[in-house]
Amino acid sequence: MLTIEWSNSEGWQKPHIKPFGNLSLHPASVCLHYATELFEGMKAYRGADNRVHLFRPMLNMDRMARSAERACLPAFDGSELLQCIRRLIQVDQEWVPHADSSSLYIRPTFLGTEPGLGVKKTGHALLYVILCPVGSYFSTGFEPVSLWADPKHTRAWKGGTGDCKMGGNYGASIYAQHEAAHHGCQQVLWLYGDDHQITEVGTMNVFLYWTNENGEAELATPPLDGIILPGITRQSILELTRKWGEFKVAERYLTMGELCRALREQRVKEMFGSGTACVVCPVGRILYQGENLHIPFQENNSQLASRLVKELADIQHGRTPSDWSLLV
Repeated sequence: MLTIEWSNSEGWQKPHIKPFGNLSLHPASVCLHYATELFEGMKAYRGADNRVHLFRPMLNMDRMARSAERACLPAFDGSELLQCIRRLIQVDQEWVPHADSSSLYIRPTFLGTEPGLGVKKTGHALLYVILCPVGSYFSTGFEPVSLWADPKHTRAWKGGTGDCKMGGNYGASIYAQHEAAHHGCQQVLWLYGDDHQITEVGTMNVFLYWTNENGEAELATPPLDGIILPGITRQSILELTRKWGEFKVAERYLTMGELCRALREQRVKEMFGSGTACVVCPVGRILYQGENLHIPFQENNSQLASRLVKELADIQHGRTPSDWSLLV
């Protein structure tokens, strides 16, 4: 584990790296300062040549810095933190799994640790990194998941912190996730506004591959308007598919009304979520307003999600040379 401490009087203290499993936090860390807590989700992958790779880690550092600014936590040098993380992985490199279906999850976490009560900018903070080997995010593997969509729960709102990787966003989602499971669904499809805009899927960004209103083949995902997380995998999928140039790629608003109409007219090809944890996860069913909506998956010879999983995995494991893959 890597820990870096900061105080407003002394600045950043020297990083400390300890072997995996020897967790020891500063006593002040038990005093979380009014939910000023954020984190990042990254992974290290074992290549076929046994070398370890990170996938676009500076994008995580940049996003973490933006989240820290929004949470009124101190600024930090993302490049320096990344070098510390690389060194930590070198120390614990035997924990990086060899199986393609597994990886080493990396969780940089940033806490306000003000030793007192008060709604104000924290004067003390702790930054630490946890490593954990992980397998597939869903026990079912690359199989379509079921979603529960109910507008009574809102994940984020304009002017809030929905575009930041803050613990409060996830804590507020737990009750809805529990309710989704009660309805026989694996994840929550978060809706927003009176027109039931589609925003995110659980811990994933969402994509719709369809024939749009103009008869064009289109891959669409909601825009970065402050209420969804700017996912690293989301950005990578947009860049990959735009490079292919095989269909229209759009960041646009999508509503449940538009999705239901497209399903009735058989214009939906695929729908899937994306994220560091799952990479790409197809959607097979949505429970919305008491109706189960069937979402096609690899029907009519559409295999976009499968193609994206392979292309991303080949880059992540170093099989396809790319400047997105950083050698540890």
